[in-house]
Amino acid sequence: MKIAFYGSSLVSAYWNGAATYYRGLLRALAAKGYDITFYEPDVYDRQKNRDIDPPDWCKVVVYDGTVEALKAVTADAGQADIVVKASGVGFEDDLLLEEVLRAAKPGALKIFWDVDAPATLAELRAAPEHPLRKALADIDMVLTYGGGDPVVNAYRSIGAADCTPIYNALDPETHHPVAKDLRFAADLGFLGNRLPDREARVERFFLEPASRLREQTFLLGGSGWQDKSMSPNVNYIGHVSTRDHNAFNITPKAVLNISRASMAENGFSPATRVFEAAGAGACLITDYWKGIELFLKPDEEVLVARDGQDVVDLLAELTPERAKTMGEKALARVLAEHTYAHRAEKVDAIFRARLGSRMEAAE
Repeated sequence: MKIAFYGSSLVSAYWNGAATYYRGLLRALAAKGYDITFYEPDVYDRQKNRDIDPPDWCKVVVYDGTVEALKAVTADAGQADIVVKASGVGFEDDLLLEEVLRAAKPGALKIFWDVDAPATLAELRAAPEHPLRKALADIDMVLTYGGGDPVVNAYRSIGAADCTPIYNALDPETHHPVAKDLRFAADLGFLGNRLPDREARVERFFLEPASRLREQTFLLGGSGWQDKSMSPNVNYIGHVSTRDHNAFNITPKAVLNISRASMAENGFSPATRVFEAAGAGACLITDYWKGIELFLKPDEEVLVARDGQDVVDLLAELTPERAKTMGEKALARVLAEHTYAHRAEKVDAIFRARLGSRMEAAE
């Protein structure tokens, strides 16, 4: 079956946190025999900051950030059995959705794949005439990369025919234990871009604890923090290529996951960072959000902090031996239950059931 997937970027993680999600899931679907083409606009300097070459398991089509180029590539949707428009593509998202739905052939499965559902739903609630709200009547189903029942119920309440979470996971071929790298030596590391709905939480969970623990070292990676006030024991290293993520995760004594505000409030939204850190065998500290225990067991496979004081206390008690043990247990858990191969099994079953029922109805 052919999939036409319109997303932000597969080949660049630059200002594009969904990249590793796309890569892991689409690689796993390709292994199941799907013929996938990923369409991405050349915007935000992503193509200048590629961190992988186009893979052999997926064709990548890069189009100019113009309306004319957008309309040209959406015509290709008419050749696919499954047409996917992701959220947050970054160039004319509303027009892209309209053109993709217009081009899809009769009988094709039309999917909106939301990689930031809590934020999207907040936008929809604030705008009753939002184009996506109107388009839901023509979309067969919404898939999300998190959110649990709150997101499912919210999407159904505004007109989605169906909504199913397909959670982030681990791609063991990409994220796995490696040797420590002294470039990333620290007591606590955090990797994340500076975003409006995350910045206050980074201050609370990372920068404030760092200012109180001057004898410990803190490592900050990600784009946009260069003019942020921080204590001298914070080493800011800027954008970290995905090729260095394993070393970044495994080298510090522990690494920190800080959810975006909307995802933390909604719950059931494990970031890609959770599985990437666990996949590298890192000791992970995460901010609290409802549903953590569905993915990793608190105090055994992950440490949970409800505020900055918890981060301070956890670091004070954390020994290298316990950090190593927790990382090993987290790795075992995600390999057993939370790889993209596991997620692809679910997606494949959904696709085949939907398309199979349509073929039966047509006979």
